[in-house]
Amino acid sequence: MNKPKIRNPILPGFYPDPSICRVGEDFYMVCSSFELYPGIPVFHSKDLANWEQLGYAMHRENGFHVEANIYAGGVMAPTIRYHKGTFYIINANFCDQGNFIVTATDPAGPWSKPFWLTDVPGIDASLFFDEDGKAYVIGTGDVVKRADGAMERGIWICEFDVEKMKTVGEPAAIWDSALRHAASPEAPHIYKVGEYYYLVIAEGGTEHYHAVTVARSKELKGWYEGNPANPVMTHRQFGFTYPIANAGHADLVETSAGEWYAVLLASRTIEGIHKNLGRETYICPVVWERGWPVFSPESGKIDWEYPAARDLTWTEYEPEPEWDGFDIKRLALYWSFWGTPYEDFYRISDSSLKLRCLRRSLSAPLLPLSMESEKIYDNCVSFLGRRQRHVDFKAALQMRFLPEGKESAGLAVLQASNHQFRLERVQEKGVQLLRLVLVTADFEIPPYLPGFTSVTHETVLAQTPWAEEEVVLKLCARGQDYGFYYGKNMEALVPLYEHGDAKRINPEKVGGMVGTLLGMFASGNGTESGNEASFDWFLYQEMKQR
Repeated sequence: MNKPKIRNPILPGFYPDPSICRVGEDFYMVCSSFELYPGIPVFHSKDLANWEQLGYAMHRENGFHVEANIYAGGVMAPTIRYHKGTFYIINANFCDQGNFIVTATDPAGPWSKPFWLTDVPGIDASLFFDEDGKAYVIGTGDVVKRADGAMERGIWICEFDVEKMKTVGEPAAIWDSALRHAASPEAPHIYKVGEYYYLVIAEGGTEHYHAVTVARSKELKGWYEGNPANPVMTHRQFGFTYPIANAGHADLVETSAGEWYAVLLASRTIEGIHKNLGRETYICPVVWERGWPVFSPESGKIDWEYPAARDLTWTEYEPEPEWDGFDIKRLALYWSFWGTPYEDFYRISDSSLKLRCLRRSLSAPLLPLSMESEKIYDNCVSFLGRRQRHVDFKAALQMRFLPEGKESAGLAVLQASNHQFRLERVQEKGVQLLRLVLVTADFEIPPYLPGFTSVTHETVLAQTPWAEEEVVLKLCARGQDYGFYYGKNMEALVPLYEHGDAKRINPEKVGGMVGTLLGMFASGNGTESGNEASFDWFLYQEMKQR
């Protein structure tokens, strides 16, 4: 009998910035969710290979606020830790007040309301509980002083009171990076192994030059010495067309049998371009040699598969279903809204999902990212989507909708900063139409830097009359080659537009922070409307190789 394998990615699709902890024989993991709602998905595993989603840490019920804007804002880089019966998640929300902590006694929830950390600056903050029970927060910032007096980016640590949710004393700078003046030293995690404290960080930026580096110190707040073998994991040396790219942002975990693993993010490339699937969650074994961790020993890279972990109970879960007929009143965990849904614009009834045509369009003007900006509650977008999880896939839906005025509804392919395909139903001058729209945006400065401005462009690639209320819409994707189809049912589809270029919505300047979302939308496109689109089912399915 063949022994089971851990197969990468362990969380395919847009599940970046993984953080992991073990409690007894159970492993728990969280990932970034950016502007998606609910926020911070929480996963569970018995064997590190098979994962089930337990729920989300952030909901409206505990005060979660994100806004539909560039899709790549919101919450990113959470860390999960467990101490004396309590789970802690520390994270930053760029749509709200910055760094916060939520707690729970059950990782499935409910999670507490956020404790806002006004005295914790920077990004990618992490928690560490030492053997004496004291807690510490680790973060990033311009904390390293050079000989000329200039301050450079590095890692700091400060004692932390988890009862008062406040720092104690002054922070201490503990390391800068492995590469001199490395870009973006971030995502710090500390572990105590033997007589050393080990600091694992990401550096090089989260795209092609991403890397995992390690330093150690016998003093928790001492200056850390870098591993002479750094970086301990990166794929940047393989070039831009290697099938797994962007490897970095790792978190370590030890099994009860004493085996070590690292979960980390990476991206599968598609024709040399790895923006579609976004950053996914991978795993690799780690061994300790001469006082240092060795990632993926012998190969030195993320492999597609590894032997199953020793002495862990192999436990498989039901796969994410391909078909959703909306036969129950509650949305499945794989569905995500874009932004917190403050308005009552969706409902499930009569085995169909109803989306109201909100005033907000799917490609509203982009806003700069700033935690000083006033929060917006009345700009909800009527959209519900699933993550793209395969290179080759098909997505389809059945919709009943008769648009009036400027209304539209249909199938949307969503990427960052107003980069989209919309296969939608509209009416123009009294004529009912199906059309395919390509949306792109021009900007020179990223949304998170001062001076950001942008111009959004919408191009109608194809359209055709369609008079019937009901229609089936379908997207077939072979890598970057997209085909769009329509018809009365799945057996009678005809092409509207073939060989659409998915690279058009995944240009380099959008960045690789998020992955593609596929879903249903309805909009009044600037007008108030009580009309709604009814979706009888939605299908997402991998297409096998020809």
